[in-house]
Amino acid sequence: MSFRNWILLCLLGAIWGGSFIFAKVAVAEIPPLTLVFLRVFLAAVCLHLVLRWRGIAFPLTPGLLAAFLLMGLLNNAIPFSLLFWGQTAISAALASILNATTPIFTFLIAAVALGQEEVRIHRLVGVLTGFAGVVIMLAPSLGSAETPLWAQIACLGAAISYGFAAAFARRFKGIPAIVSAAGQLTGSSLIMLPLAAISLANWEPLATSAIAWGNVIALGLLATAAAYLIYFRLLSEAGATNASLVTLIVPASAILFGTMLLGESLQPPQIAGFALLLLGLLILDGRVIKRVMRQI
Repeated sequence: MSFRNWILLCLLGAIWGGSFIFAKVAVAEIPPLTLVFLRVFLAAVCLHLVLRWRGIAFPLTPGLLAAFLLMGLLNNAIPFSLLFWGQTAISAALASILNATTPIFTFLIAAVALGQEEVRIHRLVGVLTGFAGVVIMLAPSLGSAETPLWAQIACLGAAISYGFAAAFARRFKGIPAIVSAAGQLTGSSLIMLPLAAISLANWEPLATSAIAWGNVIALGLLATAAAYLIYFRLLSEAGATNASLVTLIVPASAILFGTMLLGESLQPPQIAGFALLLLGLLILDGRVIKRVMRQI
């Protein structure tokens, strides 16, 4: 990759890592489902404005609109809801680590369940290594009130939903990436609107602090709309394989921001599990193995 692409990759990792901090602060005052709606709606409006500015027409064919709705459900509505719900009880750092299992579930769904990708030995080893790391992280939570198991399972559920979304995303091949992003965010906004309306009974917007509102804006405009634009630029310039490296940067930046800004800390089993998960992701990716083999 070029130096500029490395800068974009690190910037994207920092932004998506920061999204867990934004969500942790905002969800303390705003119900999770309402927060999801605010995030996707702000991002959808922003991306539609970008489409209009660039003179790109938004497709209105029924089949494509239905696909956008399903993609919005799998890639935004479900995972954001589960992550925000989980973050009401666990740290931003731990939520980001559990979300880093997304490539593992993506491989299992795309390769094993749907047969879209080739199954290779090193990938199976990477999956097993990553799952071993998850088990190490979850084991101490059995019977623990500090890091409840349900909250961690919710974050893993978000990763599974992202895996299904990645497999379904092949449906949008040939469609401009920014159109797909605007479409799915529009779909998820429509899905979340009635759910957010129901949760309004437990929220007083006027009593919400300026700090919480600032984090809502950061979630919608920076961590979603701007992040999508950066990600799609990386995809076009550096390719999907290089862009996927952001998975390794996001939890590291979330841990750093969580420690500096929220005073969070990880327990030894969580650190050990995270290290094993990262090793599994590197094995699953395969590029490190290829470089080692070349030098042997």
